[in-house]
Amino acid sequence: MPSAAERTRTLVQSTCSAVLLIPGVDAARPEQLTPQARVVGTDGEVFLLFPADSPAVRTATHAQDDELSAVLEITDVAPVSVPHRIRGRAWLHGWLTCAPGLAAPGAMMLRLETGEAWVDDLWGAAGVSPEDFAQASVDPLVAHETELLQHLHSAHSEQVQGLCGLLGEGTRAKGQRAVPLSLDRFGLRVRFVGGRSFDARFDFPTPVRDVAELRRAMHRLFEAASQ
Repeated sequence: MPSAAERTRTLVQSTCSAVLLIPGVDAARPEQLTPQARVVGTDGEVFLLFPADSPAVRTATHAQDDELSAVLEITDVAPVSVPHRIRGRAWLHGWLTCAPGLAAPGAMMLRLETGEAWVDDLWGAAGVSPEDFAQASVDPLVAHETELLQHLHSAHSEQVQGLCGLLGEGTRAKGQRAVPLSLDRFGLRVRFVGGRSFDARFDFPTPVRDVAELRRAMHRLFEAASQ
């Protein structure tokens, strides 16, 4: 399974929604605290792009001695229609400063130095140290996961449904609808809905490194389910 650090790093560098929570900045609307872009630096710091007149930039500009604490909260929502669509959340707590010269006119890049992080997702809840976060790899499928899950759901729903055959006799998946819920280099997670919902994980024989290897792994998975 992916480590907590890898899961956190993947969420940060995904397209999941994010909001920057700053103590004392309570009157701002959520969209005013949503970064336009985010990227992780080489030392694990997170750079967040905001309009130059945003409440976050104004607050960071007036902060002194790098004492402005903030939390970047990321919410991961399944890209397909399924009960309980929130797949996980991650929080990065750290110290916020301005990083002039890294953004175009009219914008400002803020730097969040990570002090500690947490993730609570389909794998469970765990804390992540700044060192582990900085060194963690990003899942190679993160940029394609939304498109791949939507394609599986719309074009291969019968084959996804057929995966219940791998769960064994007497499984409670019979009569339930199968929805592809998440995808990473280690495997596919499916949510069976109707009645009492539950998730099932289908691991690949070996981790995949790109979409081409994923296609082969999915083909073998569907082939095994059809036998």
